Amino acid sequence: MKILLTGANGYVGRRLLPELLSKNHEIICCVRDKNRLGLDITTLNAITIWEVDFLEEVSFENIPKNIDVAYYLIHSMSSSTQVFDTMEAKAAEHFNLYMNHIGVKQVIYLSGIVNDNSLSKHLQSRKNVEDILYQGNYNVTVLRAGIIVGSGSSSFEIIRDLCEKLPVMITPKWVLTKTQPIAIRDVIQYLIGVLLKPECYNESFDIGGPNVLTYKQMMQLYAKTRGFKNWIFTVPVMTPKLSSYWLYFVTSTSYKLAMNLVDSMKMEVICKDNRLQKMLGIKPISYNDAIKLAFIKIEQNLVISSWKDSLVSSEFQYNLSEFIQVPTFGCLKDEQKIKIEHPDKVLENIWTIGGSKGWYYGNWMWQLRGFIDKLVGGVGLRRGRTHPTHLDNGDSLDFWRVILANKEEKRLLLFAEMRLPGEAWLEFRIDEHNVLHQIATFRPRGLFGRLYWYSLVPFHFFIFGGMIRNIAK
Repeated sequence: MKILLTGANGYVGRRLLPELLSKNHEIICCVRDKNRLGLDITTLNAITIWEVDFLEEVSFENIPKNIDVAYYLIHSMSSSTQVFDTMEAKAAEHFNLYMNHIGVKQVIYLSGIVNDNSLSKHLQSRKNVEDILYQGNYNVTVLRAGIIVGSGSSSFEIIRDLCEKLPVMITPKWVLTKTQPIAIRDVIQYLIGVLLKPECYNESFDIGGPNVLTYKQMMQLYAKTRGFKNWIFTVPVMTPKLSSYWLYFVTSTSYKLAMNLVDSMKMEVICKDNRLQKMLGIKPISYNDAIKLAFIKIEQNLVISSWKDSLVSSEFQYNLSEFIQVPTFGCLKDEQKIKIEHPDKVLENIWTIGGSKGWYYGNWMWQLRGFIDKLVGGVGLRRGRTHPTHLDNGDSLDFWRVILANKEEKRLLLFAEMRLPGEAWLEFRIDEHNVLHQIATFRPRGLFGRLYWYSLVPFHFFIFGGMIRNIAK
């Protein structure tokens, strides 16, 4: 079967892809930026890549042909707090034009549960996208899910951050809202189970796990499953804005995502039926088991995808290829180099930088910079890294984004996603003479950008010099 997978580098798309390939389907991965599709060489050789942005004008040049099924896994909730619904509608309309031209048989859309009488802007947008897809000249199958629980999912990581960091919580009243979480493994089963099933054509199905819980109960069960106790007290005075700031400062979520999540957390997301569960013979696992499975993946460093590696975890929306050539004109640089004896070991040091390991020198200064960044609305150091030793193009790395990770070329290039009066790159490279190069490049924006750089020069002397020496050890 020939399948088009949109959102292929998103959280669900990265989980779905290997399952589809294991069933010998021919997969066309649809992405805005092919440089961000951080897949191993075996997987890249097994797929076709179609680079397209559904927010741009439709062009029928170089589009794939003879596609049987398309998965629509696109959303823009984290890119804006105001106009994401307009963006989602525009993307769906352009997707329709493409699919009508290709002549697909079925489109499968992962949406949200929309059974509440009054919907949040986020859920109303998901419903609007459904209505747009139903206007296409193909069969539509809509799967409506609530909170998805799995290693690396935004919902799981938020609950994990709250429970692990705050044993005592003063929470807003929306923590008493009921929801029906579902494990990511069950979502994947449903997505695959409806493939070219005529009885699923032009139908919308609710999918959820076996437990209906409040957010408070979810946090309490998380703590119990992890072997500790937490105390949660609710107060009626926390406004949506205060709640958003609370989530933003305590968890790894971005402020835009926090705003939209809080707006939706006031709505009950509970399945109205389990028709599809019976039709496909799927037995969803419990919330507790979903948490246990997530931690098996985490402890074995087998997290396939994380929402933090998506561009929605930052304030930036760009293609990596725009920044892969480090500029020289109008830039300020700090360049360090040192002769090394064991390039392979040094390369491993480079590839494990950041996250829990830190930055090899002056970690308290990096943490202070991350705290200041978070105070002014940046990403801070909260994202860490998905894997302790492996990096892919497009991965988040604390407040950096991996632009290029090429071990064969012995080169790692990072682009800064912290709040800056300019643009910044950090490059590590080992040349053929076994010399380690460490280059920090800053392209200032106006006079303030230059003042910012020169005010940090004394700190750079210690931080960058100490960092390269320790990496080279």
